[in-house]
Formats: sequence, structure tokens, C-alpha cells
Amino acid sequence: MKSRIHDLIALANEPSSAKRRELLRGVTDLFFQGEGYNSVEMDLFDEVLSQLAGDMEEAVKMELAQRLGESETPPHGLSRALAADTITVAAPILRNSRALTDDDLLHVARTQGQDHLRAISQRSSVSSLVSDAIVARGDDQTLGVLLRNEGAVLSREAHETVVDRAAANPALHEAVIDRHSLPVDLLNEMYFMVEARLRDRIMEKNAGMDPATLEEALAAGRKRVAEQDGALPPDHAEAEREFRTLRAKAQISPQILANMLRGKKTTLFLVALADMAQVDFHTARKILERREMDALAVICKAADFDRSLFLTFALLILEQTDDVMMRAKAYGELYANLPRDSALRTIRFWRLRRQTGDVAAA
Repeated sequence: MKSRIHDLIALANEPSSAKRRELLRGVTDLFFQGEGYNSVEMDLFDEVLSQLAGDMEEAVKMELAQRLGESETPPHGLSRALAADTITVAAPILRNSRALTDDDLLHVARTQGQDHLRAISQRSSVSSLVSDAIVARGDDQTLGVLLRNEGAVLSREAHETVVDRAAANPALHEAVIDRHSLPVDLLNEMYFMVEARLRDRIMEKNAGMDPATLEEALAAGRKRVAEQDGALPPDHAEAEREFRTLRAKAQISPQILANMLRGKKTTLFLVALADMAQVDFHTARKILERREMDALAVICKAADFDRSLFLTFALLILEQTDDVMMRAKAYGELYANLPRDSALRTIRFWRLRRQTGDVAAA
């Protein structure tokens, strides 16, 4: 060992880059050959390696970074320096190095580009503090990498930000839906953003939800106020008054709703449907305006409407094209196969916005 150190010291006096590369590799080999270095020895290795690496071309630093990324006890200072280098050098350090602290990672996340953020997002574990910084600065591609890493811990606020971002980018939908740690109320908020196959996954998750988890999720969801629904229609107040009058006279029934829809009393229909299904008006209106038949099936099943009434609604809402009957038949099968318990669990999340005002005022 001593003779090897003397050889390396001799090499340190060589001015040529080739000799210094040989020195760097020698010190690196010496470091990896040993184990159980004390703090003084580690500091010395760190200082020498950092000084030598700073003078090296990228290819040499890449080789060094790869070796250090796989080390159980890499030098901290050198690892930190390489982590802020070009991405070809930094990637193995950012993905794997155990030397980097949260402060080191936060510095890189706040000062480097998206490639560095994506490398950090692939670590076997990412703290909530670091994940929040990535969510704050990351583009959608970076968010997708982070979301697919279940070892990354995201705060409630970061999950809310991700859901808001997903509203504008379908490419994020699957990564958000598939994330195990996504709060359940936010999972259900995604329902109206995603395509049918992802809606099925949401319903499956709701069906298998523990009641205690459901209540906890509902409590968290009531704190998230929906402010993006837009204004009520001009005739909403009049429709509310008419509905209250009909209800006082016991003239509200599921069949009456079909007559309202058939008679093009759209706002009155929505007021009545929202009341009978116990969802907010805006959710009911969104379903009608977008012709969301699977969502309408959830509401009707939760309200315990019979299949024929749901099909009546479907035929009145769907565009009158040549295949409308075929589509109605398919929706009828969907309705028949939808478990009411699953619909009831889902509908509880859609009631959140209706309750938020009361909760906020309590």
C-alpha cells in the first residue's frame, strides 16, 4: 500500500493530462480496494479525487461517476460536485449515490435542468421535500417519471398540483391514476378528465376501498374547494323555486325527471337530478353537457333508478345518429354490470363540492 501511495505522489508532480488521468484512476482504484476508512482518510480521498476530477475531460468523469454511483460509501464532496456536472456525468450519481443528502439534491433540483430533475426522480427513494421541489420546477415529462416512482414521497399539496397539471395534459393521466399513494379523493377528481379505460380503474379502486380509508379521504377532500365550475345558468334560481314547489307537492319522481328532460327543461332537470342523486349542480351539468353516459350511469345507479329510466335518459341525451340505439344498448349493459356499492362509493366523492361550502363555514 505504501509503495503504491509513493508512486501516486510521484505521478502528482507530472504536468501532462495523461499522467494525471493515470493518477486519478490510481487513487480511485486505491479507494475502492480498501474499506473501513476513518474520517481523516475519507476526507483526504475526497479532497484529492475532487481536485483531480476537476481537471479531467468529461469521458473520464463519466467513468468515475459510474463507479462512485455504485459505491456503498462514496466521498461526499466529490459526489456533490459530480451531481452538478453535465447530465452525462451527473446521471449515475443523481440516480444512485448514497452520499447525496436532501440538501444536495435540493440544490441540484433548484439550479439544474429537466434532465437532472428526471435523474433525481428515478432514485430508489425521494423525500417529500425533494419531490415537492421537482413538482414545482419539473415539466410534464419529469412529473411523469416522478409519479411512476412509488419510492418518491409526495405531499398532499404536490399531489394536488399534479392533478391540476394533469387536467391540461392527457399524457399524465395514466401515471396519476396508477400512483398507489394518490389520495383517493384526488383519484376520483380525475374521473372526469380521463378516458373510459382509466375510469374503470378508478371504479375498481373505489370498489375495494376500506370504509375507514374512504372516510379519511372524504375528510381530506372537503378541504379542496372546487372553484373552476363557472357561473350558474341564468334560469337556475327559477328552476330551484319550481323544483321546491314540485317537491312540496310530492310531485318529484324519477319518471318526472324524464319528462323534464324530454320537455327540454334542462336546468330544472339538472336541479332535480342533483338533488335526487345528492351531487352538486355543476357535476350534474358537466355530465349532461359532455354526454358522459358512464358517469350518468354511476349517478343513476347510486340513486337506485331502474335500468329503463337510465336508458330513457341516455336516448334523450345522446345525439340522434344512426347508431344511437346500438350505443344505448351498450350503455344498458354497462348499467346492468355496475355494482351499486361501487357507484355509491364513487358518488360520495362527487358530493364533496356540494358540502365544501358548509364545511368551510362551520
